[in-house]
Order: sequence, then C-alpha cells, then structure tokens
Amino acid sequence: MPRARALLHAVFGGWGVGQEVLEDAESVLSELVTNALRVPVPSDRRIGVRIARSAAEGLLRLEVSGAGGGRPEVREPGEDGTGGRGLPRVAALAHRWGHEERAARFGKTGFAELKAPDIVAEPATREVAAATVRTGQALRVRGEWRAVLGARSDPYAAGGPAVVPEPAEGPPLRVHAAAPLTLRTGECSG
Repeated sequence: MPRARALLHAVFGGWGVGQEVLEDAESVLSELVTNALRVPVPSDRRIGVRIARSAAEGLLRLEVSGAGGGRPEVREPGEDGTGGRGLPRVAALAHRWGHEERAARFGKTGFAELKAPDIVAEPATREVAAATVRTGQALRVRGEWRAVLGARSDPYAAGGPAVVPEPAEGPPLRVHAAAPLTLRTGECSG
C-alpha cells in the first residue's frame, strides 16, 4: 500500500487536486488495493494500479487490477466483524465504482471515480534525456503514461551508461542515458 499511496501523490502533484479529494482518493485506493490482495489467486500476488483523469468531466479514476476472480460485493459488516467495511466506504466516497473483467486475461479491474472539479487539464509534454528522469515524473511508456517510482544508473554489460526508470506498472526499463524519453511537464515530486 505505501507504493500505491506514493504513486497517488506523485500523479496528483501537478493536477490541482484539493486536499479533501486527495484524502478521499487515498482511502478509496487503499480499499481497492486491500480487496485485490485479499482475493485468492493462482500463484501471483501482483496487482496493477492505474490513475487517470478527465478534466472535461472533472473526474479522477482509480483502477486496481489483479488476477483474482469473483465479483466485489457490498456486505453488511457485523458489529464484531473485521471485514466488510471497505466497499461501503468506496461507495460512499466515489461518484461511481464497480469492476470490469480484464480483456483476454483472467482477473478483474476494480475502479472508482471521484469528482474533482478543480482538476487541471493535461499538461504539455517534452522530450528529455533518460539521464534526467526522476521519481514522481510521468513517463510515456509504450503509448501510456506511467508514474516513475524510482530511477537508477546502471552500466550496460557491453559498456556505456544506462538509466533504469521504474514505472508504476510494468517492468523497469533499461535505456541509454542519452536516449530521448517523453515526460509530462509540471509532473515532478515535491
């Protein structure tokens, strides 16, 4: 959960999201991640987190994907029960929520959309040398924007400098330090 929270803060940094919406989003994301981790899965406990926005609609969308099956259901928690409180909390905080089957793969994606009227439009992009990528920036990887959770230097076996940005989703990348990468402007950690 700390990585998901760090991702949320990194992504929201340049979006103009107010404190109340940020706190609601943290709570909702925490519940979605917890639910994904509690579902029995074949052998892989990995989950994916995606955070998107629609400035035109004033909405934030939080998605958590996992290999588990089944449908999330709102339950009435017992007075002494330890579970069953997460989805009612998501339902109370979200404008809309639910789940979608993952296309051509097993598992599902739970999602929640939160109203964020002050959200800013998509920032401009710029190309930079891979060596300048830092934690908290948004990097374009295979056509999708991904928050950078970390970046390190690493030499190539054949020689020469390499940079290894670690996107929030997918494997770390290994690129030449001078290779051009596309970043969103105004999306750095503070």
